[in-house]
Amino acid sequence: MRDILPALNGWYTRRTPFGLATVVAVSRSTPRDPGAAMAVGPDDEVVGSVSGGCVEGAVFELAREVVATGEARLETFGYSDDDAFAVGLTCGGEITLLVRPVTPERDPSFGEVAESVAAGRPVTVATVIDGPAPRGAALAVWPDRVSGTLGTPGLDAAVTADARGELALGATGVRHYGAHGERREDDVAVFLHSFAPPPRMLVFGAIDYAAAVARIGDFLGYRVTVCDARPVFATAKRFPPGVEVVVDWPHRYLRGTDTDERTVVCVLTHDPKFDVPLLEEALRRPAAYIGAMGSRRTHDERAKRLAEAGVGDAETARLRSPVGLDLGARTPEEVAVSVAAEIVALRWGGSGAPLTATAGAIHPPS
Repeated sequence: MRDILPALNGWYTRRTPFGLATVVAVSRSTPRDPGAAMAVGPDDEVVGSVSGGCVEGAVFELAREVVATGEARLETFGYSDDDAFAVGLTCGGEITLLVRPVTPERDPSFGEVAESVAAGRPVTVATVIDGPAPRGAALAVWPDRVSGTLGTPGLDAAVTADARGELALGATGVRHYGAHGERREDDVAVFLHSFAPPPRMLVFGAIDYAAAVARIGDFLGYRVTVCDARPVFATAKRFPPGVEVVVDWPHRYLRGTDTDERTVVCVLTHDPKFDVPLLEEALRRPAAYIGAMGSRRTHDERAKRLAEAGVGDAETARLRSPVGLDLGARTPEEVAVSVAAEIVALRWGGSGAPLTATAGAIHPPS
């Protein structure tokens, strides 16, 4: 979608209707992931791809049809492995597509979304794909505002909250709701398409606790990197698949790595020669969370060393140390849950208290 948005925005700006097909779900082996898109515009011009060529002919006709009728369509293409090549879907998997007409009247926020994506500003587009809500209705959700509607205020409110959660993780997928946003019902299917890369989790210190933190970070949707200067510990086999493992001095690696307001930094080195230079670098750059493992005595000694290195009180106040919430955790896995709980609570302003001891909305507005 990112690749074809400039062409789509050109059609949109000229107020030329076009048909947009988006992959909203896949199963088994498929050529493209959810979010892949193809569009048919004026003079039957085609941009993008949804299957690498397998079903594009059928999608071309569907896109022209929805422009002519003004009605969005949800179509699934899938065949058994034995018949796939003969029919056209060579991978043997299954893809589900939402094909909808796009015009300024139907989707007044499309231009703003295209501009945000081009400028690198995060935005999630929520689109109804099935159920009693209007199919193809779109709601654009930014961190600080929304545009459009899915049909009811309750549905808009529930989807907005979830869209911001997905946006924080750069995640894309389908969510289900009741007609008025009820979370325990599944009448309405909504595709949440986030235009933001997954946030990074940087774990320093290749110890058993790091393996557990990396695993839960990967589960939460972070792009996880583990860094340690000791090659005997920093080996890929000690960590989950998909976790990047780097052998380097932690402060030197961080100095050459970009971070932003969503980045999580977990310092588990527990050694002054590693963690003091690392924290001196980390506390002076953007990050959502900076936590360091150690006892209260270790924290006091570390804070003293940081002050001697010129780190100010305001910078040190950003440090979550000792790391994690008070869960009584003992094992590496339990400590990882404690760290993850603190990261989530800090992201959304949670208190960390048991819900039985709190009152009011469980999911208050961000």
